[in-house]
Amino acid sequence: MNTNQNPEGISRRDLFRRGLYGAAGLTLAGQFGSRVVAAGTESVAKPALKAKAKSVIQVFLWGGMSHNDTWDPKPESGYEYMGEFAKAIPTVAGFQIGMLFPELAKQADKFSIIRSMTHRNNGHETAAYLMQTGHQPGERLAYPSIGAVFALFKKKTYKGIIPPYVVLTQPQGRFSEEGFLGPLYKPFATGGDPNGMRFEVEGVVARGITDERQKNRRDLLGKMNTFGSVVADEPQVAAAEDAKKRAYELILGEGRDVFDLSKEKDPLRDRYGRCTFGQDCLAARRMVEAGVPYVVINYPGGWDTHSNHFNTMRRQCPQLDQGLAALLEDLKQRGLLDTTIVWCSGEFGRGPKIDWQPPWNGGRNHYGNVFSVLVAGGGFKGGQIVGESDEKAQEVKTRPVYPVDLLGSIYQLAGIDATTRLPHPLGAEAYVLPHASEKVKSGGLLTEIM
Repeated sequence: MNTNQNPEGISRRDLFRRGLYGAAGLTLAGQFGSRVVAAGTESVAKPALKAKAKSVIQVFLWGGMSHNDTWDPKPESGYEYMGEFAKAIPTVAGFQIGMLFPELAKQADKFSIIRSMTHRNNGHETAAYLMQTGHQPGERLAYPSIGAVFALFKKKTYKGIIPPYVVLTQPQGRFSEEGFLGPLYKPFATGGDPNGMRFEVEGVVARGITDERQKNRRDLLGKMNTFGSVVADEPQVAAAEDAKKRAYELILGEGRDVFDLSKEKDPLRDRYGRCTFGQDCLAARRMVEAGVPYVVINYPGGWDTHSNHFNTMRRQCPQLDQGLAALLEDLKQRGLLDTTIVWCSGEFGRGPKIDWQPPWNGGRNHYGNVFSVLVAGGGFKGGQIVGESDEKAQEVKTRPVYPVDLLGSIYQLAGIDATTRLPHPLGAEAYVLPHASEKVKSGGLLTEIM
């Protein structure tokens, strides 16, 4: 019997190494550390397309926002469909949007609305996966999200400190965003609340802690690691140590300047809105200004309005209106809109017909048959409407747009070839978007607004 092996066949040295690696910060090592893939899968074709967009800001309205009440209002459809929001307001681009979006109405020349988005999937997890990967759920492979693909192809970011794929402030958690690419491509979640300047890295909260105290904590942690020299030659430990070093650069070094909203003047912060979402939008602008390729704003609170729908919309729509309108205007004024794609959508819409029965009492349910997406910047034209829903926003009437069409258009504008093979750790054949042989429904790229 080999006394150096545990019952599962793992050596004591392996157990020792893995324990230290986990203690040193497995999650951050995944985001900052060296990439390890199976032999033969390391090479990835470089993008051959000319890129118009350098960065993407994705505003993810998780839970699914009602298209009737926002960007595809149907006032003539009646109370059963419109409820309290029976009016629509004109925009500077000539089309109408929901009555709770007066600020976006003034910025409509900067964005376009897809009113014929469809996938007919009503499950939160499966629809979110579909909208952010372009691949059908339930396949044998777990594909990476569009953010993870950007992290793969566009690694350069602010002085190499900030990861290329950032989420404000918490991952939505509906699926594993990195997919088979592994933890290096997992989104870096900032944590905390930018409205209160609470920033968290590796469980360390920056607000209320001085730099000196942070450094003392780091020194103490180093002194407590009495095993480091034993396994210092292990590549996983080296990666973990590098991850820890770069993490401290975020909270003690130059990286933290990007997250420091106190450097912005109060009138601008007020313009975005002194709420979590508004300050998320401002933080996202600072990140793309610093060169971060992909930023996701996961809307705090969500839009899963089966009940209490109209109260939720009255509270959240004005915040969305103010923050998103300020973001588009600010990007334009700084010359960043031409190189920054902004897209705003949930995983699906909400039921056009209001559910007045208990226990919903005026709620809207999941709806993937047809819904709306806002796109702007980075090569997308403004002031346009793509597609059309029917008279009650229940089905696509003209120009169906599928997730593969939307994501394919974003990839094309960013100079990423969607037919490129991805590096699977076991060498499996996988591509950025579904291969032509997979017979995925498609209405074609959004060439009318590109």
